[in-house]
Amino acid sequence: MDLVTGFADFTAFSLVAIASIIAVMNPASTVAVYTALTEGMSGSERRKVIHSSMKIAFIVLAFFALTGQLIFSIFNITVPAFQIAGGILLVSVATGMLGAKSESYSPEELENIAVVPLAFPLSCGPGTITTVILLASGPEGVLGLVAVFAGIIVALAVSYVGMLYGPKVFAYLGEEGLRVVPKLLAVIVLAIAIQFIINGVAAAMPQILGGIDLSGLI
Repeated sequence: MDLVTGFADFTAFSLVAIASIIAVMNPASTVAVYTALTEGMSGSERRKVIHSSMKIAFIVLAFFALTGQLIFSIFNITVPAFQIAGGILLVSVATGMLGAKSESYSPEELENIAVVPLAFPLSCGPGTITTVILLASGPEGVLGLVAVFAGIIVALAVSYVGMLYGPKVFAYLGEEGLRVVPKLLAVIVLAIAIQFIINGVAAAMPQILGGIDLSGLI
């Protein structure tokens, strides 16, 4: 009976972990940004970006799942700080997307796209990192950690498949559509970036206000 109950609890927690990580990671936004950024790339270049971004994202999320709370404590880093930093990175990406596109890409440019923004802050952004840390620090122990790793793998697999076939879906839009969609996606990415910053500032306000001495105003 205990074994059955334990298996049921593990299964329930695994489903919660998988659903939570997928929901917070939001693979759809990663696919949209990837499609816009890789316009004009060859198939091999696109696959290289996908493999690099997914590998980096997995390493980062696995690292934080195992040591996240310790790292945050050592460096005194807060989640709002991660959100603001991610938002600033996405702003620079969005402005670049609104500019002219390169006809060819150097290996350095391919690696840069894979790291920022596809790996961070999209696939392993502040929200995803926080979710992984919170799930991994629960009372479930080793089995809970296994469930968290399953959630990470499934979420990244969804992003992988989406990025692999996303450009083919957008190709049906035709030449005019391919001119308009990247610019539209750039605006969406910029909005996501601003929302990251707003969320970070809003979450940090109690800490900011708490450090202000208002006694002189009373």
